[in-house]
Formats: sequence, C-alpha cells, structure tokens
Amino acid sequence: MAFGWIEEQDRARREAGLVRVLRPRPAASSLLDLASNDYLGLARHPEVVEGAASAARTWGGGATGSRLVTGTTALHAELESELADFCGFEAALVFSSGYAANLAAVTALAPHGSLVVSDAGNHASLIDGCRLARGTTQVVGHADPDAVRKALATHDGPAVAVSDTVFSVDGDAA
Repeated sequence: MAFGWIEEQDRARREAGLVRVLRPRPAASSLLDLASNDYLGLARHPEVVEGAASAARTWGGGATGSRLVTGTTALHAELESELADFCGFEAALVFSSGYAANLAAVTALAPHGSLVVSDAGNHASLIDGCRLARGTTQVVGHADPDAVRKALATHDGPAVAVSDTVFSVDGDAA
C-alpha cells in the first residue's frame, strides 16, 4: 500500500506514548486553571458572560463575514476608538487573535530589503511572521541583546528586532 508509512508512523507514535488525547474541559469547575490563555480569569466572570450574551442577542452569534466584507460592526468601531483614545493614538485596529496580530505586525514592519532579527525562543506566530516578511530573517540566541545589537549594526537598510515580551514555553521575560 502506498500509504503504509502513515500507519507505521502512527503505530510508532502510539508505542512511544506520543499520541495526545484531548480532554474537553467541563463547563464549570472548581479547579484552578493554570494552562489556559485566560490570564485575567475573566472568561467565566458573570459580568463578562452577561455582556457576551447581551451582544449576541443584539448582534447575533457571528460576524457574518470578514472585517473587510460585512463583519465590521459598530462594536468593533467603538472598541477601536476607545483603545486608540486610551493609548493616546489616532487609531487602533483589533485583530481576531494575537497570532493574526503578530503576523500582521511583523510583515508590515519588514519591507523588502529589511532585516528581521528574531529571538530563538519566539512564539510560532512571530516565527511565521518572519517567514512571511519580505526581508531577511536572522535568528539570534534566546535573550541575547548583544547578539541583537550586533545583527542590527551590520545591516544598512531598514531593520526590526522581534521578540516576545513573555516567552510562552519557559515563562521568562525579555
């Protein structure tokens, strides 16, 4: 069989204990969650839940399209305006995820001929942003500001250094 190697790889992974089984989380739990991205613990806060339910009653259960087509609502515009005011900027743009925001930021900041200096411990979203950027990417050792300075000093054109602020794998800060 032409795809027998797939079954062989599956068997080897299972024997090595490398097959991950997803365990759905319960709707409510008294356990302390230390593995999620709910850093502020607001996902189940009663006011947040009611706000989401109220928005769904008013706006429906989905955006009906991408932001560029039919998905931008007055809520988006209001949030972006308030964020811009809060941060002291002319405008703000909200992304659907941090991953999408990182892709957009790195590709926007790295024009053709630029150098992108990337920390070896960066999140996959930053690494993918570097891959999509039109510049050249140079990966430097994790948390090595001297290597970043050296890389930037050797490039004549536009350059940007890309780093997580808190590295998700180790939890250390830049």
